[in-house]
Amino acid sequence: MPFSFNFGRPVCGCFAVMPARERLVDAERHLAGRPSRQHAASWGGAAESTLSPTYSSQPGDEIRVPAFPMQRQDVLKWNGWGYRDSGFEINADGLIVFQGERYDFGGTLMPDFLTWMQEERGIDLDKTAMPQEPFAGEIPAPIRNAAFAEAVEGHHSGLSYDNEDRLFRSHGHTCQEIFALRHGRPGRVPDAVIWPEHHDHVEAIVRAANAHNVVLIPFGGGTSVSGAVQCPEGEPRMIVSLDTSKMNRILWIDMENMMARIEAGVVGQPLEEKLASYGVCTGHTPDSYEFSTLGGWVATRASGMKKNIYGNIEDIMIRAKMVTPTGTVETSVQSPRMSAGPDVNQLILGSEGTLGVVTEVTMKIRKLPEAVVYDSLVFPTFSKGVACLLEVAKRRLQPASIRLIDNEQFQFGRAMAEGKHGFLEVLLDHIKTFYVTSIKGFGKTELAVVTLLFEGETEEVKVQQAAIHAIAAKHGGIVGGAENGKRGYLLTFVIAYIRDIAYDYRYIAESFETSCPHSCVEKLCRNVKERLYALCAAEGVQGEPYASCRVTQLYDTGCAVYFYFGFLHTGLADPMQSFHNVEVGAREEVLANGGNISHHHGIGKVRKQWYVSTNSPLGADMVRAVKEKVDPKNIFAVGNLLD
Repeated sequence: MPFSFNFGRPVCGCFAVMPARERLVDAERHLAGRPSRQHAASWGGAAESTLSPTYSSQPGDEIRVPAFPMQRQDVLKWNGWGYRDSGFEINADGLIVFQGERYDFGGTLMPDFLTWMQEERGIDLDKTAMPQEPFAGEIPAPIRNAAFAEAVEGHHSGLSYDNEDRLFRSHGHTCQEIFALRHGRPGRVPDAVIWPEHHDHVEAIVRAANAHNVVLIPFGGGTSVSGAVQCPEGEPRMIVSLDTSKMNRILWIDMENMMARIEAGVVGQPLEEKLASYGVCTGHTPDSYEFSTLGGWVATRASGMKKNIYGNIEDIMIRAKMVTPTGTVETSVQSPRMSAGPDVNQLILGSEGTLGVVTEVTMKIRKLPEAVVYDSLVFPTFSKGVACLLEVAKRRLQPASIRLIDNEQFQFGRAMAEGKHGFLEVLLDHIKTFYVTSIKGFGKTELAVVTLLFEGETEEVKVQQAAIHAIAAKHGGIVGGAENGKRGYLLTFVIAYIRDIAYDYRYIAESFETSCPHSCVEKLCRNVKERLYALCAAEGVQGEPYASCRVTQLYDTGCAVYFYFGFLHTGLADPMQSFHNVEVGAREEVLANGGNISHHHGIGKVRKQWYVSTNSPLGADMVRAVKEKVDPKNIFAVGNLLD
């Protein structure tokens, strides 16, 4: 760190010239995870990025980030994705429209989407599978542990045995979980839900659970697609869902060192909005960041759409605090790097609720970017697009987001395009299509598209954008423009809603992801899609299934790949068993072609059959040894990662 001088004496960092006693106080603050008094930001009332000579950690002085209500089912769907007032519907004119005003797509008519669903996906509007009515009243009575309830008195803001509260926290968003809510019954559900408000509450709750043999399952945003929050079947003990949503404060912001201390229950989107009022951001935006939480990101080793600039969660996290049944674990310093043996933070990252509850995280923050620019590229083939991304990676020119979608996903996106009503709009669309397919000779059934997002200083963005355009041209690509890039990027936040309307018409749909070396990308994408077709045929699926992919996060040595697949379940004796067979076969194909079991969704229960082969038997035993040491009674008996 550079030195500065004051009255002829050198000072460094937070230890500016001051009496020894005051220096010791600042050292204690550093060890406690607080910024020095010199470098702490002041909340006061004005949202500005100014330093204050004072720091207070008294309740009410921290920043509260907006949170979902305790009864989340009042706002969010209990048996589907997202907000209750948002989603795709077929209107009275027989057109699909996205309802709700929360998204830019709200009220958008998609005149070609229903035709595409019928002609390309084989959906019959007369053959439906509408969801059943809420059945919370039929859930078995909870197992109660009176001694536990008494021990946690005064250490929470709510302890609920309400059936709707319990049901909402019994599941994530795998295909199997949502299908069971729509057409069957879930398995074991939590017996109660508890809402701690801060770290000390969590310590008291975990201590009481350990003393009275109660199972705890941490619950953040509930967006898991790995079965991670499902209760273990046959568990005879009381199961309590520990909902972190009341732990929604930014405890401090240190503008000098560009870090912030944040409680684990904070949701991504409102966190970024609150930080933006101070001129900073974390930059971590997973597809689910409207609903997912900081604690969940840490527990699953999450990745965001803009990781190329801001990093994955392990790059953004400086340190985390986690409460286990045998105590609280946290490193004693928050320096940028430390060589002190195996990193305890790495045990917390990816622990998936098996060791304890993440309560607080110190994160890196960045100044808000000066420029935010969307863009897109069009390539004659998927292969050309892959070659372009590889060169971008080799030259380390990755923008905030760069994503390549295959032709199947491109056709899907075109079907979702909003209607063009004016003569000029229709004409311009025709001209664009004519230029790409006729003049440039791109085949409609072969072309692929890249969406781009640049963030940074204005001049830097211009230089980076020009360099990527030149690389694209070298590989036969053309510029598709900002409008297509922005639409493709923002479509991410509504695409998850499509599965709900697909379910209504007997269509099962799901996504899964992996990462692989650059040399494996084309082979992996081709073979996995072919394998999906073959697996569906073996199950007796009617019509042609849907299989597509996109290349997402771009690393120097490889990339992440998302797959989307779906099929009609009409005529299948057991749709979920068929789905399981297809999914397992597809994941085996991923592994056979150089991919891994998950890039950022985690293991949970859905993928734990591959945990040992991925990490080696001895590696699995090492993880088991940690579990047995910190949780000998198996209080965190969620059953993720390993049996």
